[in-house]
Amino acid sequence: MRIATIIFLILFISCKENNKTTSIKKEYSTNKNIRKPGFQSIIDSSGTIGSILIYDLNQNIYYSNDFEWSNKGNLPASTFKIANSIIGLETGVIESDSTIFKWDGKKKWLKNWEQDLVLKNAFQFSCVHCYQEVARKIGAKRMNDYVQKLDYGNLRIDSVNIDNFWLKGESRISQMQQIDFLKRLYNFELPISKRTENIIRNIMLIKETDQYKLSGKSGLSNNNEVYNGWFVGYIELKDNTYLFATNLEPKKEFDIDSFIKKRMDLTLLAFRKMNVLK
Repeated sequence: MRIATIIFLILFISCKENNKTTSIKKEYSTNKNIRKPGFQSIIDSSGTIGSILIYDLNQNIYYSNDFEWSNKGNLPASTFKIANSIIGLETGVIESDSTIFKWDGKKKWLKNWEQDLVLKNAFQFSCVHCYQEVARKIGAKRMNDYVQKLDYGNLRIDSVNIDNFWLKGESRISQMQQIDFLKRLYNFELPISKRTENIIRNIMLIKETDQYKLSGKSGLSNNNEVYNGWFVGYIELKDNTYLFATNLEPKKEFDIDSFIKKRMDLTLLAFRKMNVLK
């Protein structure tokens, strides 16, 4: 009798695990994935390799030139500043959108960083040392707790790498995971305060025209001399919202200034290919 009970429990647990695996797979189901060769031609002509991933919020459809690349993990780089800002605000490390990051007077990688910066400018100028300070104050334990709470990628965080885990090391996030995170942020589904949500939406806003509002964050990492560039965010139109996550790597002929600009340019060009933008 005891043996029969044990066998039943094993089978029951096994079925539960199989069901769990199935539900995870359904999150990134391929039956609403549409391949866009036009995106590939944009990338090919730009001297880069990679993927442009666009998600139609109304239709629940993903568009990309390369879904295999879209599911591949890369360092989040400065796209993590979205989550880092959320965690900083939720923990009180960043007091408000009026918080000022003081310049220490030392020369920085970018001239824009050599000044005192309010939160929005620190975010949009992608001030690395500003957010390293935020991460150190948050600390490894709280950072890990909040990253799990936000269900953000697959990050490796400890007390040694607390101020650079998003720039180098084993932390990874895919384009699909970026879209999933952004969708929950946009739909007010993250377990954070309304105050934090409003501040994040404000600092993410890049451009507003009569046709659309563009919000997002870029990112750039250099892992063993391999540059990887991100542009993630969303475009709001009158009748729909599209989320996007572009991930690119340069070919051998590499100009960093040109590559940095291409991340946004190619993303907007993809929207024009789809006739989303004029």
